[in-house]
Amino acid sequence: MTFLITGATGFIGKKLVHRLLARGDAVNYLGRQRSTQLDSRAAYHPWNNVKELPPLDSMPRLDAVVHLAGEPIAQRWTRPAKKRIYTSRVEGTRQLVRAIGKLRYKPAVLVCASAIGYYGDRGDETLIERSAWGNGFLTSVCRDWEREALHAREFGLRVVTPRFATVLGREGGALPRMLAPFRFGLGGKFGDGRQWMSWIHMEDLLRLLLFAIENPAVSGAINASSPRPVTNAEFTSALAAALHRPAILSVPKMALRLALGEMSTVLLGSLRVLPQRTEQMGFRFEQPKLARALAHLLS
Repeated sequence: MTFLITGATGFIGKKLVHRLLARGDAVNYLGRQRSTQLDSRAAYHPWNNVKELPPLDSMPRLDAVVHLAGEPIAQRWTRPAKKRIYTSRVEGTRQLVRAIGKLRYKPAVLVCASAIGYYGDRGDETLIERSAWGNGFLTSVCRDWEREALHAREFGLRVVTPRFATVLGREGGALPRMLAPFRFGLGGKFGDGRQWMSWIHMEDLLRLLLFAIENPAVSGAINASSPRPVTNAEFTSALAAALHRPAILSVPKMALRLALGEMSTVLLGSLRVLPQRTEQMGFRFEQPKLARALAHLLS
């Protein structure tokens, strides 16, 4: 197959490019500059401004597009940062879909990343793919992001919008940032720790992306989240146990709000997400249990 990947130099994108090349697929990627971190077999195409059409007509005929690009969420949400986050995802997706629409030979499928932030802070409520969207900045980003992606259906594409939970991997994402304080015995829960935390092992996420690409019956929103979410306190205990360190501290909510501003809602919000449609469509998680997933990642 011939792929186009956006966000190919990110935490997830690099892993996906490596996996596709190892299978023998052809990979094209869009970005501001050629990456020295990616295998030279991946073909680079410049896309410097997400408000402009990407140069898809310069590529070979594409079978699938995986859209992962976006401004990082993990930063203080100043007004300019929120504009960058929203524009990179919503406007970037709009322009990508428009460019796809202009192709003579169109790919069969667009897999466009979204996030469980779609649901907003929902306490102990169990959230599945048909649950309504919530409130807040990330909810509006995810809602509009998915809406733009779904316009690709007008050009005959099958569209899948996997909603990513916290991705656990060795080389990036949330886990490496957590390890240092825990290894020094300074790790702890956020606030009272009762908020639900949904997560997915990187290997399961890669498998799910390929599953979505290769199975014609998969379309629409699917939750990219382990079927066994945990509370923040349970996650803290599991990580401490995996590292053989204590976790007796806690970070007060007020301290997080002062340090991170509105972005603290990502850490303090409660999202108890289950992958109901994901599993109904036949996907099986290899790492559904947190303790085993952490042991695998930290071994």
